[in-house]
Amino acid sequence: MKKYTLDKEERELLTAYESGKLKSVPKLKEEVARARANAHYTLTRNKAINIRLTPQDLLRLKQRAAEKGLPYQTLVASIIHQYNNGLLKESV
Repeated sequence: MKKYTLDKEERELLTAYESGKLKSVPKLKEEVARARANAHYTLTRNKAINIRLTPQDLLRLKQRAAEKGLPYQTLVASIIHQYNNGLLKESV
């Protein structure tokens, strides 16, 4: 049997699962369909844009994307998509 090392997030999920804290999503089929549609929309490449960023912002963006296991362009598209759908709020 293989031994696996879990990271912090994986350990937290396992603990929550084993303690019964995780609950099934109501209307699971609808939620999965919505998530698939959002993923498809997010990953669909319709238009290319150019944007100017400071070298520091670009470096940090690439680092954050790498932490999430994403290409940085995908992370930028996801952030814009979330903002457009009201999932990210402006801080004043």
